[in-house]
Amino acid sequence: MGHNRTIKAGAERDAPAFCVPNGEKIFGIPFVLTYFYLTFAFRMKTLLFILLSSVTPYLTRVFEYRPAPGQFINTIPTWEAGDTAEDMALKAQDALADNEGGMVSLGSWGGYIVFGFDHEIINVPGAYDLKILGNATYAMSNPNDTTALGGSSEPGVVMVSRDDNGNGLPDDKWYELAGSEESNPLTRFKYKVTYYRPADNAPADQYILWRDNEGNQGYLPKNAYHTQNYFPEWISDNSMSFTGTRLRDNGKDESGKGSYYVLYCFDWGYADNHPNVVADYPERHASEFDIDWAVNSKRESVHLPGIHFVKVYSGVLQVCGWLGETSTEITNAYDLHPNAQPTDLASPVKSTQPVKIMQDGQLVILRQGVRYNAQGQRL
Repeated sequence: MGHNRTIKAGAERDAPAFCVPNGEKIFGIPFVLTYFYLTFAFRMKTLLFILLSSVTPYLTRVFEYRPAPGQFINTIPTWEAGDTAEDMALKAQDALADNEGGMVSLGSWGGYIVFGFDHEIINVPGAYDLKILGNATYAMSNPNDTTALGGSSEPGVVMVSRDDNGNGLPDDKWYELAGSEESNPLTRFKYKVTYYRPADNAPADQYILWRDNEGNQGYLPKNAYHTQNYFPEWISDNSMSFTGTRLRDNGKDESGKGSYYVLYCFDWGYADNHPNVVADYPERHASEFDIDWAVNSKRESVHLPGIHFVKVYSGVLQVCGWLGETSTEITNAYDLHPNAQPTDLASPVKSTQPVKIMQDGQLVILRQGVRYNAQGQRL
């Protein structure tokens, strides 16, 4: 019996064609219907492949880059005459987006960056959801304490937000990811610092004045290694203020004479805190974050089904001698499970369940922003 190629009238020429006997059926279904269903399935599969293949786990956009003053400001990324805040955000995006491999400095305490992804990062129960890379390193040697992990650790506080209004912009409510310093009595919440533009002839040791909301003040000095203006050139105001969580100082002069500083790592929960990959301490999940650490402004645990935006700001206000001010640096960020599916929970709710995590092999329970051990004792 001869075979003819039969194509339904009006079908596109690039659609798959099937050779069937004239007037016969496929699996008991008239050929025309069979062809229609197969063509539809083929097109849906192709569309799904295109959609899935277009998703990247890496951050794709920088919405805002507003660093505090610091020795790497105006150079990482480089400011050029005429650059605006929007231009600098684009430069930060060029350095970081799509796994580009560049770096952005956030300056002294409070300086921040806001970035987003081309998809929602799903909060997978019992798993770390997000990795943020920096340039932290461990010290090769330490003249005193050889047990505590430290080196060049410049911790940044991480906040997250969900695009609840669906406009693609980071203008919804923000939640902080509570790290290991959440219950430390030296952690200061709702802290505020204002930095003032320096005079052209300001002395190096009293270069940029800062004042906080607790009546304290100090200076960011200028060092001999970086001689450019430390105040962001694209900011026209004579001062800039930041509000957030200030972490305790983590730097220590281990030499006793100002020649060897070690910036000690906090246990977990901060950007640029531990090295990006820690082969000797895989249980630390270096640079990884769990959306279940989210707390609201009252420091209450909040469950978020997923996030779209991330804000990182420098979390420590200190100067370590010749090293200068402590400033968080960001080199990348990515979704740890980009193929995860969203849950049915559509909006954030206050969590009534404690979050259980492992820290140095010990069970730690995070309940409304407070850490407890397995016996219920507050840490």
